[in-house]
Amino acid sequence: MEPVTLTTERLRLRTLTPADAEEVHAACQDPDIQRWIPVPSPYERQHAAEYVGRTVPDGWRADTAYTFCARPREGGPLLASAGLHHRRSGAWEIGFYTVKEHRGRGYAGETVLALARWAFTDLGCTRLEWRAQVGNAASRAVAERAGFTVEGTLRAAMDHRQTLRDCWIGALLPSDLGLPSAYPYLPSPPPS
Repeated sequence: MEPVTLTTERLRLRTLTPADAEEVHAACQDPDIQRWIPVPSPYERQHAAEYVGRTVPDGWRADTAYTFCARPREGGPLLASAGLHHRRSGAWEIGFYTVKEHRGRGYAGETVLALARWAFTDLGCTRLEWRAQVGNAASRAVAERAGFTVEGTLRAAMDHRQTLRDCWIGALLPSDLGLPSAYPYLPSPPPS
């Protein structure tokens, strides 16, 4: 797929390019990003250059990962980054981070909702999953504000630097955003 640009009330979301490498490198120096997201540590300039120069474009070309950067609509600094990946049976997973200096302003949630709407309407996504290491309260708060239902904890389900960690999992369905689904949904009856 060719990269697309999405807009929200405040943000312009576009694919990362080599011109973004310095800002990605700077953002990934944040100890919280290195703690919760499986980026290399230490995160060097070559990691950012390879990521935006090869990994991101390869994901778009192969239709396996769609990564976006979020910036103010009128232009400005990198505020957040988010991506859809690991497509399985109509379901996609979303991951995101907010640049440290821009946290607490709702940019991640706005980005997540824009990507969710795009996934449901343009990609045929039937279920959008969010996962985060247990304890990553900031990520969980963004997911819940965006409408995700936290469904539980998966044991040893996240590889973080060759150590398996427990993770929370949540899901967002098209109907949670008032959108139609490609397939009907029949929820399980409540236990009797």
